[in-house]
Amino acid sequence: MSTTETHRAIEAVWRIESARVIAGLARIVRDVGLAEELAQDALVAALEKWPESGIPDNPGAWLMAAAKHRAFDHFRRNKLLDRKHEELGRELKSQQEAAVANFEIPEQGEIEDDLLRLVFISCHPVLSTDARVALTLRLLGGLTTIEIARAFLSAEPTIAQRIVRAKRTLSDAKVPFEVPAPQERPARLSSVLEVIYLIFNEGYSATSGGDWMRPDLCSDALRLGRMLAELTPGEAEVHGLVALMEIQSSRFAARTYADGQPILLLDQNRALWDQLLIRRGLAALDRARQVGPAGPYVLQAAIAACHARARAAQETDWTQIADLYVRLAAIAPSPIVQLNRAVAVSMAQGPAAGLAIVDKLFAESSLKNYHLLPSVRGDFLAKLGRFSEARDEFARAATMTANARERELLLERARKAEEQIV
Repeated sequence: MSTTETHRAIEAVWRIESARVIAGLARIVRDVGLAEELAQDALVAALEKWPESGIPDNPGAWLMAAAKHRAFDHFRRNKLLDRKHEELGRELKSQQEAAVANFEIPEQGEIEDDLLRLVFISCHPVLSTDARVALTLRLLGGLTTIEIARAFLSAEPTIAQRIVRAKRTLSDAKVPFEVPAPQERPARLSSVLEVIYLIFNEGYSATSGGDWMRPDLCSDALRLGRMLAELTPGEAEVHGLVALMEIQSSRFAARTYADGQPILLLDQNRALWDQLLIRRGLAALDRARQVGPAGPYVLQAAIAACHARARAAQETDWTQIADLYVRLAAIAPSPIVQLNRAVAVSMAQGPAAGLAIVDKLFAESSLKNYHLLPSVRGDFLAKLGRFSEARDEFARAATMTANARERELLLERARKAEEQIV
């Protein structure tokens, strides 16, 4: 294997193992920032040694052992508390020969506990939403600062500063490296799910830039969701979010033309939908329903499942989808939920019924700059033959989106409405 190939293999190993290594170190050093630095030192050691010695059978254990040695050196060098020094020394003494020579890995339960702690720390409510997203992708997704900046179309220094500030905030707030107490867990878990959901949504329908989708970002979110589902098997909403992401991901191949132009849901070739991902999503939805009541993510997954089960667009059960949106609005009221309900109602009862709902939403200040509101209204108006009004709505929506592909689609719809004006 060439040096270049080895480096690529190391990068792949790092993407998989970094979260476990950082989580294990954070349990020991009680500082997420320091844990990441030590893990990065271990990565540098791997980049120096593995091209000559070859990648070990258990690379994660090698990285963990190397990082723990660096932790030991750090505490010795900085002359920290003898108790911490002795604690690390005892752990290293019992593990170093086996871990380095035989690449033994920690107990699975210990790894899972450490990962779960890291999940809750990365998504701690003391951090801003942007900071939680960046830190989660960095620590749990294994992404570099450059990759995160590219994914969110931000400057690399901006992302780097955001991550540094997040670590400092956690340190200053003395956030404990532990799973929240049972009474605190629901609120903290909702923060974790929100972060994963935001990452996935940005990949599924990019808010800005020249690409309609960023599948790599969706893949990172889905991997995080699957990891969380393994760590919290009794949480219905976790399984619900995983189900939603699996089903939505199944449509990637059908969502754009070869030139990258978007294809609307009803126009997609459903033969291109990934049936394996659909089956995985439906299975996750079944698990969610078995372990708890339906929350917002479970209901959104149920809506996605209605689309997935329809072999053709005309077979979609829009009445059931509209009912699911009513249930969703009851537990998670939102103007966007009502906008989506309007689409389902229009498909079930006709565009006039949907338009009646949409027209009431223009009073919502939160939707003032939301491009999909005039876009949906334009669609209803076009179906009602009110092409002049539809053209204006599509054109207005085009001025409100920062995504180039979406803007082109909306302008094309405006042109088609223009052509229909008598």
